[in-house]
This record gives sequence, structure tokens and C-alpha cells, in this order.
Amino acid sequence: MASVLDVAKYILEKSGVMTTMKLQKLCYYSQGWSLAWDEVPIYPESIEAWANGPVTVDLYRAHRGQFRVSAADIIGSSANLSADETETVDAVLAAYGHLSGQELSDRTHNERPWLEARGSLASGERASTLLELDVMQDFFGGLAAADI
Repeated sequence: MASVLDVAKYILEKSGVMTTMKLQKLCYYSQGWSLAWDEVPIYPESIEAWANGPVTVDLYRAHRGQFRVSAADIIGSSANLSADETETVDAVLAAYGHLSGQELSDRTHNERPWLEARGSLASGERASTLLELDVMQDFFGGLAAADI
């Protein structure tokens, strides 16, 4: 299994420089679709329901203080992804890669995994509540039936 840094490295190698918000959300969508299509996580790190959408803390630590990142900024190896994992990330990039980080963040704010993890928290309130993998699998699995 790849790490979130491996997935981030692959995304940046394929797509080039992007905002850290966009990278975080593309990693989140890669996790969700891996759960739906392959029924396993693409990476083991947890995802938290931050005010601006889902965030993987290990990836955040790797890019903290930066607004934009490139593949050179992330220590990871795209070679650690399996063929199924690269296929999943490629599909995510095809479906979501044209959206901005803010558009992706806005999208996550209307989706069940983030909404359930946030619960009754006020908009903008800080939190570290985890998004549950089973909720993500159920949500993305339901979308898979309708195709992205």
C-alpha cells in the first residue's frame, strides 16, 4: 500500500505545480474512489474534517507553510503505487483535475463523509475529527453506480 506522500508525489508528477488545497482534495478523492472501486484504502493515513475540507495531516506537515507545491517538494515515491492505485488516481485526475482547490473544497462541503465528520460544528470551527472509511466507501460506492 502506498502512503499519502506517494499518492501526492504521483499527482504532482502527472499534473504539475498546484495549490496545497487542491493537492489535499485530490488525495482525498483518490482515497474515496479507491474505497469504492477496489474496496481498500489507497493509503493508511487518516483524513481529518478541517474547516476547509478533508485534510491528511501527514501531507499537511510535508507542505506546511507553502501555498503551491511541486513534485520536488514532496518526499514520496510514485513507484510505490500499484497498477490499480495509479489507475484510480488517473481517473480522479481526469474527473476532478480541472477544478481549483477552492472548487474541490466547496464540493467536499456538500458530501456526506465531511458533513458527518463535522457534525454540529460551526462553519470555520477548528476540528480534527476523522472521516470514517466506511462512510467514505458507502458514499463513493453510491456515486460509482451513477459514474463520475
